[in-house]
Amino acid sequence: MSEPRVPIATFFAAEPIAAGGTVSLDEDAAHHARVRRLDVGHRIRLLDGAGTVAHGTLVRLAKAHMQVEVSSSETADAPPEVHMLVPVADRERMLLLAEKCAELGATSWRPVLWRRSRSVTPRGEGMTFHAKVRARMIGALEQSGSAWLPAMYPEATVERAIAAAPRGARVVLDAGGDSMVGTEMIAPLCIAVGPEGGIEPDERDLLLTAGWLPVAVGRTTLRFETAGIAALAIARAALDRSSEPTIG
Repeated sequence: MSEPRVPIATFFAAEPIAAGGTVSLDEDAAHHARVRRLDVGHRIRLLDGAGTVAHGTLVRLAKAHMQVEVSSSETADAPPEVHMLVPVADRERMLLLAEKCAELGATSWRPVLWRRSRSVTPRGEGMTFHAKVRARMIGALEQSGSAWLPAMYPEATVERAIAAAPRGARVVLDAGGDSMVGTEMIAPLCIAVGPEGGIEPDERDLLLTAGWLPVAVGRTTLRFETAGIAALAIARAALDRSSEPTIG
């Protein structure tokens, strides 16, 4: 009977990765390696969040750092673009959504200060929270094995978020809209997720005037993080399927 296949340990590298070079990882990575009971000689997978997927060998493991000798490196194709406009809201629930956005391959993450966002305490905003979001996304990247980390943008007003949204298809989650499952998905796609309690009528009007299409992801009222995860999963499944090469 064959031995069970052990998944290769994956780490995020903040420095450039190139075949033939050596990459140094920080104390957190070294701690994780020890928890995984890795040692010198183990094979390692490295990601930089910008499409690079590399493999190498652990050549040094110390308390405060570890080093990996890179043997091969390649660039993965970027998935069809899905950009997320998420509400500035409860910190822990935003972190959960950020984690799932990284797992599901969101292209970008932009928090929006909806009017209802201002009544939330404690809410996720500012540079310290931004760093926590990035750390949570990196952890999700390592766990999922995705090659692409979402681009992160600072908090923006509704008007600024609309103006900065990439050209392409745009949808806003709205319980009164048509089902997202039956909506044609075209990349690049932007998904706007409203705050707890909903988008105010004048904010909704701004989106509709700018060409955003209301879509629903269920028949019940969902928490913003649930709605965002569901919408991204639907979009990713549809776009990934439509981008697969056909065999004639």
